[in-house]
Amino acid sequence: MRTIHNHKSYTHLMQSSKISQAESVRLSVCLNNITYVGFYLHQPSTAAIFIVSYLLIFLVCMVGNAVVCFIVLRSKNMRTVTNLFILNLAVSDLLVGIFCMPTTLLDNIITGWPFGSLVCKMSGMVQGISVSASVFTLVAIAVDRYSDSVLLLLFRCIVYPFKQKLTISTATLIIVIIWVLAISIMCPSGVMLQVTKEQTIRVLLGYDNKTTPFYWCRENWPNQDMRKIYTTVLFANIYLAPLSLIVIMYARIGITLFKTAVPTGGKPGHDNRHTVSKKKQRVIKMLLIVALLFILSWLPLWTLMMLSDYASLTEQQYRIINIYIYPFAHWLAFFNSSVNPIIYGFFNENFRRGFQAVFKFSLCAADGQRRKTYSHRLQGNSVLPANNVQTSLEPISLNSLDKNIPRRTNHITEQDLVMEDLEKGSCSSGGVTAVSI
Repeated sequence: MRTIHNHKSYTHLMQSSKISQAESVRLSVCLNNITYVGFYLHQPSTAAIFIVSYLLIFLVCMVGNAVVCFIVLRSKNMRTVTNLFILNLAVSDLLVGIFCMPTTLLDNIITGWPFGSLVCKMSGMVQGISVSASVFTLVAIAVDRYSDSVLLLLFRCIVYPFKQKLTISTATLIIVIIWVLAISIMCPSGVMLQVTKEQTIRVLLGYDNKTTPFYWCRENWPNQDMRKIYTTVLFANIYLAPLSLIVIMYARIGITLFKTAVPTGGKPGHDNRHTVSKKKQRVIKMLLIVALLFILSWLPLWTLMMLSDYASLTEQQYRIINIYIYPFAHWLAFFNSSVNPIIYGFFNENFRRGFQAVFKFSLCAADGQRRKTYSHRLQGNSVLPANNVQTSLEPISLNSLDKNIPRRTNHITEQDLVMEDLEKGSCSSGGVTAVSI
């Protein structure tokens, strides 16, 4: 989440006694107190693996999270408190995909920082803000899910003492507070992030001995102790403490899940209780997996950041960490931004139907220029076209249909019509209820 580089990894990429332009990749040689390094950090095959891996999660991140945003915003039935928090997660993941994945990929396969100061600050800030917003949102979801939480009860008693559940307006206010906190905690990083020119390093370009100055994007703290303190504050406030709270809450949810009392009266009530319990289990399982994946995905990168600031590593260890381990840790962290929509689709039928409706809608829109879509229902010898079903109460069909046709027409509208937009598709054939328990 923070732009971390160490000059030792660049000045000691690979020691050599002479410059071979055919082996400029991962090459370093020191002449007249100037260290010359190759432009590329990896062989073409290794760089290709990095590019394909990052491109894959970038595409999944952009498409998946954009569809999640579309589903929640388009369908009124999906606008619940939990889904609003999920929408906030999707927005933060989109920001990571747009501002962080491309720049991090280039930074991990070439030497130095190829962009300007603005991109340096934007990339580091947006990544840090997005991650902070994500973890705070996960905490808000856990608090909302665990209705007996002391923290939630205090919030409700103080702010909304007569309401039994968070409302959309309250959730919106919480999301605004989340982003304000995320921006505030990352402001020091944005101030300290600078593009610095290294006077003792030159980057080799091509095969004609041309060189260019070496730039890097890093937090330029007055001293190393201040950097260590800030790293520790970030680790405690946007990783260790919030995610520990999440784990504790979901553990308590798991303990109390089957003790939830639902008013019942007879066998139908018992069936309803069983259904609610199953839905509750599935939603909580989905949210728990999202939280656990977040913890595991960001753990390697946080570990490397703490090692970079606190551990006494050798030059060889710095080289291996910066060139090989950091790219993988970044990829794993970004993978978390891509996998959430897949989890939603796998565990939640409403999102799954939403995904299907979006793709069906796009396919039907492309095919709609060549043919019309009809829904057929046999009524004696008559076939009703789809565009007439919804208007079957008009005089054009009144003389030919009996009195029961309007009721059947309504049934056709709910059961048989092909989904032509997401909102209709979300409510058809049995109804898509919002993600709420």
